Amino acid sequence: MSDLTAVPAEARARLTVRFGPSAEAWCDELPARVAELAGSWGLTVRSAGGGGTSRVFRCTRADGTAAWLKLTPDAEVARQEAAALRAWAGLPSVVRLLAYDPAARALLLADVAPGLPLRRRDRRPAEVAPLLGALRSVPVDGLALPPLGDRVEFLFDLTERRAPGAVPPGARASARELAAGGPVALVHGDLHPANVLDGPAGPVAIDPRPSLGDPDFDLVDWVLDDVTDRAALERRIAGLTALVPDSDPARVLAWCRTLAVVVAAPRAAAGRRDAETTFLRELAGF
Repeated sequence: MSDLTAVPAEARARLTVRFGPSAEAWCDELPARVAELAGSWGLTVRSAGGGGTSRVFRCTRADGTAAWLKLTPDAEVARQEAAALRAWAGLPSVVRLLAYDPAARALLLADVAPGLPLRRRDRRPAEVAPLLGALRSVPVDGLALPPLGDRVEFLFDLTERRAPGAVPPGARASARELAAGGPVALVHGDLHPANVLDGPAGPVAIDPRPSLGDPDFDLVDWVLDDVTDRAALERRIAGLTALVPDSDPARVLAWCRTLAVVVAAPRAAAGRRDAETTFLRELAGF
């Protein structure tokens, strides 16, 4: 198992950039930690992957069912995800948390079948609206999660690191103002199409970066994706907000304006000049 659970150089570099030098030691210790969890949770590791904040292992449980073991160097990242998944427990539109080990910073997640990310096929408002409505429907009293403003600050800090000087004056302040107002609900925080899978009863959200704040934040990726002009964006917003209870078209548009730079700046820094990037730059004002 050690070869499978060892962290490849590219993944190690991403984790170190995200979490700092301490991630190196975490990567070194990961194979032993996975082996310990596999023993205590009755898992056989089948494959490995992950993004910039975690390593994820597809496993078989003792009863033969599939599950996903997810570990992160940051205890707070793991705690927040577990807290959000527990709040959403029982919703078929959110991945199910099977177990959580705070000391190991590990979550065991149910498999989602067939599991094809929605980014790989057409997405219609009627398809994702029930998911967006369900996410905002749960009580938030007593939830120990950060405010949406913290997520906004992180996204702008990340954008400025990726594309220095690209954030237009006032954009961060506008996002802060939006985050401080509006309704308060449980926000997924990273609900792009790759984090929504095709499940047995409809779309299923995975990988939250949760916070408490305006749930219209979660609509942005679904209305901005592949849009190349203002009229098309407004039609997309109107169509989706008509299907998501308590959503506000004006606030969704405001979020699109303030967050367009988060999407566009790294693209522009990479030299992209396609119609979508051009429109996002115009919307962001740079």
